[in-house]
Amino acid sequence: MKTVRHLAEYGLVALTMRLARMLPWGVVRAMGSGLGFLFYAFDRRHRRVAMQNLAAAFPRKPEAERQALVRQVFGHFGRLLFELLKFSGLSKAEVLARVEIEGGERIRDARAKGRGALLFTGHFGYWEINALAHAAAFAPIGVLARPLDNRRLHDLLERMRGGLGNYVIYRRGALRRVLKALSANDGVAILIDQHIQAPDAVTVNFFDRPAATTLALGVLALRTGAPVVPVFALPNGVGRYRLIYEHPVDPPADDSPEAIRDFTQRCTDVLEMQVRRHPELWLWMHRRWRDSAVADAGDPGMFPPAARDDEPGEARDDA
Repeated sequence: MKTVRHLAEYGLVALTMRLARMLPWGVVRAMGSGLGFLFYAFDRRHRRVAMQNLAAAFPRKPEAERQALVRQVFGHFGRLLFELLKFSGLSKAEVLARVEIEGGERIRDARAKGRGALLFTGHFGYWEINALAHAAAFAPIGVLARPLDNRRLHDLLERMRGGLGNYVIYRRGALRRVLKALSANDGVAILIDQHIQAPDAVTVNFFDRPAATTLALGVLALRTGAPVVPVFALPNGVGRYRLIYEHPVDPPADDSPEAIRDFTQRCTDVLEMQVRRHPELWLWMHRRWRDSAVADAGDPGMFPPAARDDEPGEARDDA
């Protein structure tokens, strides 16, 4: 039964990708919005998680405003899927024609140091498109990611991510591959807004709530001396995007737990700043704070599940 479901999922996504690459951008966006609103209507569990998260993050917003915001969030992630399917089929020249880069000198300065660059972001905006556009504008990077449970979808997503030269770094042997990439002066992209289950995770404040967060970024920055650059991708019109490279975050002062936590908090603050500016672009459906009383009904919602082969220290995205 699982095999049949995986085959059906893959066939649907492959067909959608072919269709998206044939249609105009406006139609692709409209289809993505429609998909997002469809899941908003039927995915009660994730809708409930989003409402609870927004109520905690923005307690002064009226409930009707938060409800409208949740609907926008679902619409955004539907568009993200459809636009990624279309964008991943573009040539390098076509990609560059659709992006506007702000702060590009910061990544060039970082790479000029010869130690690679640690690029961090979150499940915010168009982060997958950001990685593709970065490869076209600067150089290919390694992208830290989790494998999908559906092998066919996993292979399809890997081909999409690697279309312009990027490569994916998975759990097994990740540290060795990250160090190799940085020593080759490559960039490595890391998401920092997933809940970390390991006991050695660092806890920082995100929207004034404690959030267990990966300490890998701080440890890598301290060990390698690679500059740490926040990156974000925002919509900039139909089929167009604005890539933002923020000022590098100063590395930890030393390897003490307090220094690593302070560094991780400063990185999280940069992400929170962007999410506060554009709350409709962040994944509020993710159980980022595990003090939530929302029951896990086990339905995958609009997000394909990652493979469940975690090891200590591994982030799990249970959105």
